Amino acid sequence: MTNNIPWSFYGRRSELQQMQRILERRRWFFLQISGRRRIGKTALIQEALKGAGIAKTLYVQIPDSDPAGVVAACNGYLETFGIDARVTSLGELAQLIGRLAADGYVVALDEFQYFHRKQLADFCSLLQAEVDRLAARAADIPGGLIVLGSLHAEMTALLEDRDAPLYNRATDTLELGHLDIGSILEILRAHADDDPARLLFLWNLFEGVPKFYRDAYEQGVLGAGRKDLLRSLFFSSSSPLRNEADSWFLRELRGRYDMVLQYLAKHPGCTNADIEEAMANLSGPGEVRQVGGYLKILSERYRMIERRLPIFSPPRARSGRYYIRDNFLRAWLSALQRPVSAVAFRPVDTLIDLANERLADVEGHALEDLAGQLYEERSRLGIGDFPLSERIRGYWDRADVEIDLVAVNEDERRLRFGACKRNPERLPGAVDALKRSAGRFLDSHTRFADWRTEFVAIAPDIDETVRAQLQALGVTPQSLRDLTTGL
Repeated sequence: MTNNIPWSFYGRRSELQQMQRILERRRWFFLQISGRRRIGKTALIQEALKGAGIAKTLYVQIPDSDPAGVVAACNGYLETFGIDARVTSLGELAQLIGRLAADGYVVALDEFQYFHRKQLADFCSLLQAEVDRLAARAADIPGGLIVLGSLHAEMTALLEDRDAPLYNRATDTLELGHLDIGSILEILRAHADDDPARLLFLWNLFEGVPKFYRDAYEQGVLGAGRKDLLRSLFFSSSSPLRNEADSWFLRELRGRYDMVLQYLAKHPGCTNADIEEAMANLSGPGEVRQVGGYLKILSERYRMIERRLPIFSPPRARSGRYYIRDNFLRAWLSALQRPVSAVAFRPVDTLIDLANERLADVEGHALEDLAGQLYEERSRLGIGDFPLSERIRGYWDRADVEIDLVAVNEDERRLRFGACKRNPERLPGAVDALKRSAGRFLDSHTRFADWRTEFVAIAPDIDETVRAQLQALGVTPQSLRDLTTGL
């Protein structure tokens, strides 16, 4: 472990450059930044402000409260930032934002989506008047407003719906996704190591959420063993992530849709029919009628789940499979939630062992996603021997054909099929099934009949004996070490 190296700012190079260009204009701007909780929105702002040399700032985290609660929170932040002004209403808050921007301040309102709540909705109309006044004098206004939100649909309703008061007012937008694998490797190489097993373990837990990696760094366990990390981050009384999922994701749902999420976490890749059957068994036929609505809200409003189609499928194909989008939420629901909730009643070591075993099971599915993302990043950076012309996806059909990875190189007329196994010892035994499935795939997609066909077998690490076995079978072995070289 190399925890003596100070934490830095990782990834986000293009987003940081975009933000700095906005700030360096030194004229009115209204910037919308969206992204899940802990994804690094405030860290990006801080880094950009520092790079642009801007000292006049105000940051306010809007509480999920009534107007009085918002006003009280704002006054607390005004005091913290050394600003003498105080407000007594949402209208005064909007006016204060206008005065501060005119004075060269950059004002950031975090959790802005709470203004979509009925009791706070008037604020957007009040803010519209100030924004329009500032925009009319844009060249003379040296400051600006940044609104940050972690619920995509509600941010869209506030800023992009035609009937919304602030529609078409934003001058710039940014949506932050997860850090790429290259940035995660940068973190691990600075503060731990890039051992393939560690990469898979942490990516399965945290994916590309920088705050979670920093939590592990600050607890001194980013480079520790699996059980030590789980104990420190989830099972101790002061664990920083002990309540993260329940206090954010599930609180936003207010108790609804929990059964669907629990089922998806334990059955990644299930179909609509699978979900309906499970809901009928749990709650009776009446619950089945709600499944379509649940899935729509969880995917479109909260963006917690996604429906994936196999490669080359039309958008309306009925062969879609459902997955939880966020690795942390999936790992929490499938492996951590129940052991963590039982800390007061069972030995902690027993619960950590249970959570660790369940996480290992989930990692098998995570490896497929990680391998696909690595293929995409390598292609984007011009690394490796397989430039892509299609986004990486698996393939399946109703005849039980299963292929973990399908990569397409249109220019060179090459098609690559891959099998992914967390345990490398299982790779040689998977080759026959991979080749049979590839044959049935080619029978269904005759346009690839004269293309060059290649096979790869992917695992976190692959020793020389297994490599030799795979090569003898006409399959290229690829460990995560191989796939991360050069990133």
